[in-house]
Amino acid sequence: MSGIFGVVSKGNCQEDLFYGTDYHSHLGTQFAGLAVFGKELVRKIHEIKDSQFKSKFYEDYKKMHGNMGIGVISARDEQPIVINSKFGPFAIVTNGFINNADNLSRELCSRGYSFSELTEGKVNLTELVAKLIINGKNIIDGIEKMFDKIEGSCSLLLLNKDGICVARDKHGFTPLAIGKKGKAWAVTTESSAFFNLGYKLVKFLQPGEIVFLDKTGLKTKRKGNKVNQICSFLWIYTGFPASSYDDINVEVAREKCGCLLAKEDAISADMVSGIPDSGTAHAIGYAMESGIPFRRPLVKYTPGFDRSYTPPSQETRDLIAKMKLIPIPTIIKGKSIVFCDDSIVRGTQLKNYTIQKLKRHGVKEIHLRIACPPLMFPCKFNYSTRSISELAARRAIKAIEGKDLKRVNKYFDENSKEYKKMVEWIRRDLGVSSLKYQKLKDMVQAIGLPGNKLCLYCWIGRCHEEIDI
Repeated sequence: MSGIFGVVSKGNCQEDLFYGTDYHSHLGTQFAGLAVFGKELVRKIHEIKDSQFKSKFYEDYKKMHGNMGIGVISARDEQPIVINSKFGPFAIVTNGFINNADNLSRELCSRGYSFSELTEGKVNLTELVAKLIINGKNIIDGIEKMFDKIEGSCSLLLLNKDGICVARDKHGFTPLAIGKKGKAWAVTTESSAFFNLGYKLVKFLQPGEIVFLDKTGLKTKRKGNKVNQICSFLWIYTGFPASSYDDINVEVAREKCGCLLAKEDAISADMVSGIPDSGTAHAIGYAMESGIPFRRPLVKYTPGFDRSYTPPSQETRDLIAKMKLIPIPTIIKGKSIVFCDDSIVRGTQLKNYTIQKLKRHGVKEIHLRIACPPLMFPCKFNYSTRSISELAARRAIKAIEGKDLKRVNKYFDENSKEYKKMVEWIRRDLGVSSLKYQKLKDMVQAIGLPGNKLCLYCWIGRCHEEIDI
């Protein structure tokens, strides 16, 4: 997932844009960019694989003068893209994933369009979105037509001389919030970006809603849809603890997840801990409900290492997993520990680094408690897992069945023998004393939205429909 931020103000927007964009650094690890409209449209893009956003853009942003700007922390593509179109020059940033990008790019190429930006040999999805938009009668019509053409998701900010056009994905997979500070307006993926900058949250955009921010304020260009399929993983793992989506806070939802895990458990242990950072709130909830004290046998060296889940390279993920968590042997030795984590995706880092660190320092028992059900399907709507073979649950199923299965529905039911075999296979593979996953209905309850208002595709392979949970 990428993070996007935009500002329209009476004065120079550069400082709010710089820090507001930086508050999305937990969402992407590949590229970052800023675009500002002052006397002219100015853009800066840097790779951030090996350095933080602030260090790369600190000198740049001071020279980017203007009262309107957009920024992005990008999971994959170089952004913002700048286009000189029939609508005039504009800059655009996006958050999402387009499954039919290859077909759409071939269609546009056959009509004489060309693409100048490539990422790993693939068309830059933000440039593709921009080219789709300029097919419209105007920018709003172009965005609506783009929404209808793509398969996947796309939220975006489009900056031109008049202001910022803001559009949330038509199914609402990714969030956008609007804030106000005096006569300044801002838009953000993470509502937590507003607090220290002095913005007051005005509204969360509805799925498919399009608004325009300019020096006179907020104008609605297209009302939202009734359909809402916001990504559940925002609360479980991806989102920042201080953020809220659809008025539901991330930290509180994670604490509730932990409480519900503990209610379903009867384990005896010396302490509860969370695998930092996202597992911490789940563990706090588990400790509150169970009465087992919360302690920190592993601490994250936050200044040096980002999340191990987000980089696309397995080598990079492994290095971060190895280096970021530092054990405290005095707390670990001889102890039985309940470890809460947000999810098991591939499981390789958990097995090879986290669990091995604990064992090397004399842990007595490791009871792993996971805040969501086993992940069964790669994400179709954002940059995340891209293949079934990556997923620990699918490796377990293949080992049990002796082949890959097209239909894995019998492994969804927490009470089925197939589900129990799968969990036991993963437990043995990880080498932990016990393993339990959150039930789907409990995860939905912890988030606090109806199942048919959440994207649950990663777990059940379905979306855009009524789900009775």
